[in-house]
Amino acid sequence: MINYRGNNAAAEATIAAITAAGGKATAVQADVATAADAERLVKTTIDGYGKIDILVNNAGITRDTLLLRMKEDDFDAVIATNLRGVYLCTKAALRPMIKQRSGRIINLSSVIGLIGNAGQANYAASKAGIIGFTKATAREVANRGITVNAVAPGFIETEMTGVLGEETRGAILESIPLGRLGRPDEVAGLICFLASPAADYITGQTITIDGGMVMQ
Repeated sequence: MINYRGNNAAAEATIAAITAAGGKATAVQADVATAADAERLVKTTIDGYGKIDILVNNAGITRDTLLLRMKEDDFDAVIATNLRGVYLCTKAALRPMIKQRSGRIINLSSVIGLIGNAGQANYAASKAGIIGFTKATAREVANRGITVNAVAPGFIETEMTGVLGEETRGAILESIPLGRLGRPDEVAGLICFLASPAADYITGQTITIDGGMVMQ
């Protein structure tokens, strides 16, 4: 089930890729920051596929500016999508997962939630909040056969990093021991691992994938 808020073309392209690989996919438009939409997203999934085994919470936005210049709307919008969205979708998905006594929830955090970043107080707060939310939820549902983990990517080649200037990009690359930005498929590989039987005994963890940028 492919969720999108506004980019229908990207959703259709994802469906085409899944179909070409022999899978089946459906798109549903929903704003994860809205409770009714989050519940509809889960209900549509169950109506169409009979159950929900895996939830990947990866919706995210940025509204970067220094804290003293940050408007309340800039703070609230980022928290609403990045953190409230995780809460609402997880809450909606947990009901059927608890009933079937199995499930995987994978939340997309960020290295920014671990180390912070100037001009991203709202984004850092949302991504740090996801880490705490992941740990608490993992403890609540472990005895129901449900695992909850977080993935914290570093700088990945996406539309979000594509707008970086050469000077900023160069400074970022200097901070990454592997000397390059990550690829989306590398993050996807980690998510697939956490969704697989190989990760049956992993829960409540935050796994960084950042080329060595943040070593804990």
